[in-house]
Amino acid sequence: MKPIIALTSYGRYEKDLSNPWYKEHFSLPALYIDAVRRAGGIPLLIPPGEENLDAILAKVDGVIVTGGADIHPSVYGGNSEHPQLTTFDTERDTLELALVHHLLEAQNIPSLYICRGMQILNTALGGTLHEHVADSIPKDIHRGDDGVWRMHGVSIQPKTLASEVMGSEEISTTSGHHQAIKELASDLRISATAPDGVIEAVEHISAPWMLGIQWHPEITAAEDPTQQRLFDALVQEAVKT
Repeated sequence: MKPIIALTSYGRYEKDLSNPWYKEHFSLPALYIDAVRRAGGIPLLIPPGEENLDAILAKVDGVIVTGGADIHPSVYGGNSEHPQLTTFDTERDTLELALVHHLLEAQNIPSLYICRGMQILNTALGGTLHEHVADSIPKDIHRGDDGVWRMHGVSIQPKTLASEVMGSEEISTTSGHHQAIKELASDLRISATAPDGVIEAVEHISAPWMLGIQWHPEITAAEDPTQQRLFDALVQEAVKT
């Protein structure tokens, strides 16, 4: 049987679609779903507000914590008045932070954390974020001038889960983030960086398959086998659970 891969959805107020009949919605870009299906998984969405995480995790084989809006700075002791902060969804924050701890308790469910997801992983374990990474680097290579996508290189550390999954130590990635890890949680290790030193991938030091990446592999995964490898590897690991 194909493994079931749970993906966290956007919050009810995140603006990825416009509908005149509904003010609130839970959704996710189809590119995530497509990548999971190509890998051989069955996608299942977990919307914010869900409290029955133990029941859900008992029925799924892998988890992806997806990208999205900024995490509320109160989670990591940040500055909630920073002018570059976007919208918050504390309902989504609560779900995803709890999900990290449930996955650590389970120990047998592989999990992938994409963009905001990697920031959730870090803050759930006690790390902090740059509210706006452009404040701390000379040139912002992580987001396009239009506020969306930009390509840049990433160097992956050898003998890490990230290098095993990606099959290369130098890759090209698609990024669209304005925040980044500042202080790394003590239970994580860095497995990839950008040319400017920004942390691009982390993994848990003891959990068997818990990988966070700062870029968006789903954007190019259909055409780029290197990026599809992330979803393939997660599904392959999920088969073992």
